[in-house]
Amino acid sequence: MGQYDELQIDQQQLASAWSSTLPTTINEADQAEVWPDEADPNALRVTIHTAGHQDYSFDFKVGYMDSREVQVELIDVEKAGQSVDERTDTIQQLALDYKRHIHECAQALQSITHH
Repeated sequence: MGQYDELQIDQQQLASAWSSTLPTTINEADQAEVWPDEADPNALRVTIHTAGHQDYSFDFKVGYMDSREVQVELIDVEKAGQSVDERTDTIQQLALDYKRHIHECAQALQSITHH
């Protein structure tokens, strides 16, 4: 397996599968956007907008290591369009939460990414 166990799905199809599945794994009121990572054919970019008064948006890079394993990297956090310090407890907690949801989404999509 290993390096040969790679994605067998078009990046655009993958992005649209994520777009329909991710909202089911995150909080109902939060909003998610997913699109292909132009720099990396095995990666997607995910932005999650937190619901409510906080107005945070979290940018993640989700890279497929193989057809099952994803690596989730927090790229940026903004509040009302301004970059904020990612090291605060609140943000760390939210980011961890979202990473967990992103991993859940990847697992839910194994039926299409892993043949």
